[in-house]
Amino acid sequence: MTQTAHASTPPGKLMLSDQVYAHLRDAIMRGDHPPGAPLKPQDLAKEQGVSLAVVREALVRVVGEGLADRLPNRGFAVPSFSDRRWQEIMEARRTVEPAVLRMAVERGDVDWEARVRAAHHRLVRTPAFAPEEGEYYTDAWAEAHRAFHRTLLEGCGNGALLDTFDRLWTQSELARRWSAHRNPDRDGALEHRRLEEAVLARDADTAAALLVQHLTSTAAALTDDSGQAT
Repeated sequence: MTQTAHASTPPGKLMLSDQVYAHLRDAIMRGDHPPGAPLKPQDLAKEQGVSLAVVREALVRVVGEGLADRLPNRGFAVPSFSDRRWQEIMEARRTVEPAVLRMAVERGDVDWEARVRAAHHRLVRTPAFAPEEGEYYTDAWAEAHRAFHRTLLEGCGNGALLDTFDRLWTQSELARRWSAHRNPDRDGALEHRRLEEAVLARDADTAAALLVQHLTSTAAALTDDSGQAT
């Protein structure tokens, strides 16, 4: 399906659409377009110096990644804090990932242990914020963070479960970046270190419990004081 669509699109237009998509995706991730902000094709086209058709192609792609919504008769917008999807995604992650982590602890070999340690070291040594990259996490830290969490689960040896993790991770990326500034006192580094320690100690119960707490803290940062999504 994707190959057919690409084959019917002029190469120059496809390249331009890719560039606009990458620019728009990065802008949303950086926080240039805040939660609930409209994404007006006309304004984006003028800003990027491209046609409306190219901008709409890019918008459809970010909608597909869960980074924007297509609103009936109202164009496009960044999702809002109040969107129920964030809590549903985090509920799915809290259901799936601790179970997969238990499997990883039971099945992972020495090479997996070494990868977990290396992934954690990379995460610790990667700066989470940089002024030139906006108010949210840096791309480098976001990738190190993803790699650490995925490596924890890779010991399970089940590709289907890891594919599920990949999908849920992508869908929750925007909310995860938002949550950083909603709970500034959170010690994420300590949470990650305790996760690594429990996994390498082969303590499946503690590792699973810590992962549930870790995911719950992210979800809580997207709710108001009454516990309702904001």
